[in-house]
Amino acid sequence: MREGLIPAVLGTVVSASGAAMLGSKYKLAAYGVLGFGLAHIILGSIDLVEHR
Repeated sequence: MREGLIPAVLGTVVSASGAAMLGSKYKLAAYGVLGFGLAHIILGSIDLVEHR
């Protein structure tokens, strides 16, 4: 399995969860979860490109 694929997929799932939470009353937590997911997507993508 390619290095960086698991963090990128995990980041996608976490970002989707954070985006779904934006409609709730816990907006600050939703933005935190969304940012955490986006960071995983970016770092996973860097690994995927770096280890071609």
